[in-house]
Amino acid sequence: MIVNRIADLAFTVGVLAVFYTFQSVDFSVVFGLAPYLTSSTILFGTIPVAPVTLITLLLFLGAMGKSAQIGLHT
Repeated sequence: MIVNRIADLAFTVGVLAVFYTFQSVDFSVVFGLAPYLTSSTILFGTIPVAPVTLITLLLFLGAMGKSAQIGLHT
């Protein structure tokens, strides 16, 4: 049960991060603008990370928790 909530939170934050970063959730806009963000970094806590990497990890964590992959299954 808790895994589903973690996955929901990660997926929601990932989608919100996509919208905040690209001002859209349209695939053509996001994939068109993604190459321009390869040199930029944001702080995740105290760790500098590329926005595209953070978004990818959040969406992957959300999908992994929803499909109960190893590490997040109960």
